[in-house]
Amino acid sequence: MRFLIVEDSRPTRNLIKNYLSEIDIGREVSFIEAENGETALAVLAQNHIDFLILDWNLSSKMTGLDILKTIRKLEKYKNTPAVMVTSESDKHNVIEALKYGANDFTVKPIDRKAFSEKVLKHAMGIMF
Repeated sequence: MRFLIVEDSRPTRNLIKNYLSEIDIGREVSFIEAENGETALAVLAQNHIDFLILDWNLSSKMTGLDILKTIRKLEKYKNTPAVMVTSESDKHNVIEALKYGANDFTVKPIDRKAFSEKVLKHAMGIMF
């Protein structure tokens, strides 16, 4: 299972990779990282990605929500699981992310157990 982690903070990307590595998905797991929206879209165009982890606030022109809106228009990625990660817990953000196709939402600092459960729930859905 190939994850794309879109996060502008390297320490946070490493933390997410560590958490994902600990989840028993039942398949080999690999990661591709992108620190901004433009790189993420290039990765998505050139690779098959099974699962997206998108930071809401990126230090680029595109936000994680912009990436989500863009890829949900593509047949290839319209059903790919996506978990949004953000430091903002505003209820409006959660509603907006779900409206545009996020499968789940987690707030920073990332709780390992809750994050793992969310990812596992959606990963199992694409394995069967």
